[in-house]
Amino acid sequence: MRIEGKTFITTGGASGLGRAAAEAIIAAGGHAILVDVNAEVGAATEAALGARAKFVKTDVTSETEVQAAVQMAVSHFGGLHGVVNAAGICPAAKVLGKNGPHALDLFEKTLRVNVGGTFNVIRLAAAVMSTNAPEASGERGVIVNTASIAAFEGQIGQAAYAASKGGVVGLTLPVAREFAPLGIRCVTVAPGIFDTPLLAALPEPARISLGQQVPFPSRLGRPDEYGALVRHIIENEMLNGETIRLDGALRMAPR
Repeated sequence: MRIEGKTFITTGGASGLGRAAAEAIIAAGGHAILVDVNAEVGAATEAALGARAKFVKTDVTSETEVQAAVQMAVSHFGGLHGVVNAAGICPAAKVLGKNGPHALDLFEKTLRVNVGGTFNVIRLAAAVMSTNAPEASGERGVIVNTASIAAFEGQIGQAAYAASKGGVVGLTLPVAREFAPLGIRCVTVAPGIFDTPLLAALPEPARISLGQQVPFPSRLGRPDEYGALVRHIIENEMLNGETIRLDGALRMAPR
């Protein structure tokens, strides 16, 4: 899909990987609806990215709020051609910790945000994209999800997070198969360790140590590298139904 002139929703779009995806889309001539729960950061990101970005405060687990963001894409920029699902949470807790069993509500919240939120955006965005006039190839839209290599090598303390990201991986192919007749592709990116706000609070020695675990390049991933892959997925029509690791050959240890 040619990005120029097209509109994409990016969840978690106020910062980190979501913002990097929005920046890549805008650099290619597209428009970005920035979906995030953080109103202050979202407004600042909208201002920084310029007129082709629009922030909409949205909880991805809310049907009405996601529907409002989808309609904003249509009313403000004239349509919706793709989504990048990058919103998510990453709690750390053992199944049997010092204070007892893993809190069930925390496990359920992680699934609700990471899997349920992704699915919520997919279903509501696809309903609009399915009505787009097809391009010459028949393509009407693109969905890019964000999982994690924790889906494959979850560490101790990541039971909830790994399960949720495994869910994102698992829904990729069925969605791609179902939407194929509509000309809507679905691809998932599974990042390794990236330099996002989640890691910004760590001491620098800890950040360096994390980066050194990556075989090559031995550093934290840059959000713009994620953004570059998102752009390529959107532009490369043959990518569909796949989960792509973006991790510098990292395979996570048990802890």
